[in-house]
Amino acid sequence: MSTPLDNLYHDVPRRDPAVVMRLERMGASHQGRLSFMRILLRRMKAEKWRFDVPLFEIDARGVGQAVYSAHGPERSYSLVLFAIDLPPEKRSDRVIATEWDVTFTLFDGIPTADDITRLSQNVPKQEAGRVTQTELSVSRANRSVRLFDHVVDRLAKGQQPDQKKIADVGYLMRTTAVYGSGKLGAADREQIAERPEFSAPFQVEMLSVYLTRAFVLDLVEHLAWLRNPKQAVKLDPDLRRGFGIGNSTGLGMAPFLLNHPSLLNNWICAREEGLARVRSLVTATPEAVAKMRDLTLRAVVNADRWRTDHPVQQTRLATLKDDLALLKTHL
Repeated sequence: MSTPLDNLYHDVPRRDPAVVMRLERMGASHQGRLSFMRILLRRMKAEKWRFDVPLFEIDARGVGQAVYSAHGPERSYSLVLFAIDLPPEKRSDRVIATEWDVTFTLFDGIPTADDITRLSQNVPKQEAGRVTQTELSVSRANRSVRLFDHVVDRLAKGQQPDQKKIADVGYLMRTTAVYGSGKLGAADREQIAERPEFSAPFQVEMLSVYLTRAFVLDLVEHLAWLRNPKQAVKLDPDLRRGFGIGNSTGLGMAPFLLNHPSLLNNWICAREEGLARVRSLVTATPEAVAKMRDLTLRAVVNADRWRTDHPVQQTRLATLKDDLALLKTHL
């Protein structure tokens, strides 16, 4: 597929699509400036979004409800969530599950008490419930069996959680679905596509996940404090920064990519265009070299922190580390 970029001249051409567009290579892609969450984070930072928690009613078992609101330049959005005390034997990441530790919806605006009551009767049911055009997404998540209780226990004792455990798992909760675009009665994509903050793909879902992460981190600190008010401590900021949100399968990405070939082409083409332009440069300023060196060192540290038990991924990770070492030496 041709694009306006095809007319640009490069001493080093863009790589052959037969190489770049192989599924094996695409499946091993890493996040970049065009990644969904990175787009959202840059916008929130540039526009100085504000966040608050107008409702947080969670008991010592982790049961209750809460609202996390995000305020942009023109509009506000609220993550409305409902938490239960789910028995471990019912905790499942499978699509056929009917109960989850926490269920969520991203509300268009600030919900009233009546809105929260209505949502409490539907959101926990997920597929068996129905939401309205006022809701932009519906999602659910389960606690990490390996890490959630460990973090709460440590914080309640006045201690920080084990760094190795955090590195091995990386998340306190794992989503099993994040639905948008009209699913379960939620707003259709067309209703919000013209809003600048949602013009890029999956921005609704990413905002929901971002606020979910904020809630989960607050939750473990809250449960630790309820367990031991005199001794409990908060997460160290450096450790807190390292937590993400787990993802179950990402099955929705498969039909999305199949149904949006032009968008996929443009994503890959933008990256390849950037690489071709950089590789075509004869010289670089000292400032550019210094920045490249700094970013490479950060990439080396980042790769060293990755953990995987999968033999195939272990081999690929080792290859990546070798390549980064060569790049570091070159710079």
